[in-house]
Amino acid sequence: MIQLYTWGTPNGKKVSIMLEEIGMPYEVYPINLAQGDQMKPEYLAINPNNKIPAIIDTEGPGGRPFKLFESGAILMYLAEKSGKLWPADMAERYTVIQWLMFQMGGVGPMFGQANYFYRLEEKVPYAIERFHKEALRLYNVLNKQLGVREFLAGAYSVADIATYPWVWRHDGHHVKLEDFPNVKRWYEQISDRPAVKRGMEVPKR
Repeated sequence: MIQLYTWGTPNGKKVSIMLEEIGMPYEVYPINLAQGDQMKPEYLAINPNNKIPAIIDTEGPGGRPFKLFESGAILMYLAEKSGKLWPADMAERYTVIQWLMFQMGGVGPMFGQANYFYRLEEKVPYAIERFHKEALRLYNVLNKQLGVREFLAGAYSVADIATYPWVWRHDGHHVKLEDFPNVKRWYEQISDRPAVKRGMEVPKR
């Protein structure tokens, strides 16, 4: 059984979508960020970085409980454990990892900063311009790749699952998907997946 510690952020939704896609049983433990649950000692014992998501696999390697944090690492672990959405071929697998790292190192941080500075009550024009431009650059990279591939790494994979919840917040980046038709097609295609719909509802509020 997977114990999922999460909240309704893009990084949290990555893991619930993944669990729904692979059909692995899991229990949800909401970590209310606004109330400071992430700073409680019992959660810090699972994730010392006081972020979400985190998991405990009660039947981890060797049959022992296994704790894991960082959403990208969790996606890779679940893919390897289940044997799903994780290519056996080395070149294909590293293509997936490449686009997963693109999300972890670029899409997540830059889209997150764009969203933050647009929402900030006291506007910082330099920061808004900087992160909006970088968000647009990254949307262009995605759009170009999705013009030659149906999904980021070819077949649907953890790379798409990692990226989708961040594009879900495109309004917060002040980005119109109509300006990126290949991203729009990909986004709508993934939005229609039943497992994605279920995963996006986690945690229930």
